[in-house]
Amino acid sequence: MDIDAIAIRGLDRETVRRLSQRSDARGFLQLAVHVSLLSASGFLVWASRGHLWLAPALVLHGLVLSFLFCALHESIHRTAFASRWPNELVAWICAALLMLPREYFRFFHFAHHRFTQDPARDPELAQSPPSTVVSYLWRVSGLPYWYDRLTVTLRHALTGRVAEPFVPSAKSSLIVREARILWGCYLCVIVASLYFRRADALIYWVLPAILGQPFLRLFLLSEHIDCALVDDMFANTRTTYTNATVLLLAWRMPYHAEHHCFPSVPFHALVKLNALVGKRTQVTAPGYFALHRKLLRQLRTVTSSTVRGQRENNID
Repeated sequence: MDIDAIAIRGLDRETVRRLSQRSDARGFLQLAVHVSLLSASGFLVWASRGHLWLAPALVLHGLVLSFLFCALHESIHRTAFASRWPNELVAWICAALLMLPREYFRFFHFAHHRFTQDPARDPELAQSPPSTVVSYLWRVSGLPYWYDRLTVTLRHALTGRVAEPFVPSAKSSLIVREARILWGCYLCVIVASLYFRRADALIYWVLPAILGQPFLRLFLLSEHIDCALVDDMFANTRTTYTNATVLLLAWRMPYHAEHHCFPSVPFHALVKLNALVGKRTQVTAPGYFALHRKLLRQLRTVTSSTVRGQRENNID
């Protein structure tokens, strides 16, 4: 980030340098907490098998599993750890669990950072934001995500065709190779499961990932929906003030405007960053429940207005 950009965003270069100090210790501690939560929820699934409370146990396990996306996100920025190798390893494992290949997501996400809220160039805006309650529920279900992940990774692996504009043509072979390795791993899991007649991968990974994805969709929708289509990071990105549990599980990513303004700052310093620049953030929410309740209210109003307009046109 250049000096002019830092000055515009309200911090001096030395402060940004200090906040941008990465830490293996902080990274491994955060990872250990997340893995411990994942192990605990997995144990709950194991203990619940054959009982009625298996369903909520699967949902809870899926929620924790899906939020490994935040570990992936931090690692592809290479800010989760000071050392390079744990960033790459953690990113690859989390990417495989979420069917979101590491290098593909790196190109996607960096394009999102460069062109945030630019309808023509931000890849996150390739899919229009929900405009009705039905489209909102469809997006939150997570089914569009899994359809995209299956079709895109299989296209890369089977045809070798990489059509995404945010991937440099020189890197297409990397994306194809990555998809083929990923699907090679998936096929090994499928073959092993069939050979040993075990459903562990289905029970502890696939089904929970599907059930937990809606919670991640709610979280990710909150970052930019209803924000201005402008270049100002304080206006085009939302910071959501939430409880300590969500902050821990999400690797502090609810401080999202701060992250977009200073992406070199690691997750563990975002609270300090918010204390310095948080007052400049133009779009905030007091919590995820409040934000989505407001959004649904707006969508219902739009839907009602549309229905009334159609009825009036029919009468005319």
